[in-house]
Amino acid sequence: MIFGNIRNLKDYLCMEDGVFECFNYAKRNDLCACENGSHEIDGKRLFVNIVEYETTDASKRFWEAHRAYLDVHLMLEGREQIDLNFIQNMSVKEYVPKDDFLPMEGAKNGSVILGPGDFLVCYPSDAHRTAVAAEKPERIRKAIFKVQI
Repeated sequence: MIFGNIRNLKDYLCMEDGVFECFNYAKRNDLCACENGSHEIDGKRLFVNIVEYETTDASKRFWEAHRAYLDVHLMLEGREQIDLNFIQNMSVKEYVPKDDFLPMEGAKNGSVILGPGDFLVCYPSDAHRTAVAAEKPERIRKAIFKVQI
């Protein structure tokens, strides 16, 4: 996983080209003005989901990871906590290929709080639990880029 802010991209030159494509797309397009939903960038290889939801207590959320895509979470509005661990530390359930969804259960090893401009890149070994309230529940809006591996 890589946690950073879009203002400091020059510090993250080691990231994959596909991840930089996400940030270049974000710079060229007003993601705050995009409608919620999925937006194709390059077919199934690269797309972005614009989502809006209320953060909540961690006990109401689920753990996940992905095998076919990297997740690049880019916060647009609000603050969200994302809990993290490695899938090796979790009780892994059955993978759902059509949704690229690997459910699991376990405890967090750490967490990050995303504010506007912050990003989190999640790789296949990164378990993540999203939509957790940072301090109190609030409405957030973010872009979740999906980069095919």
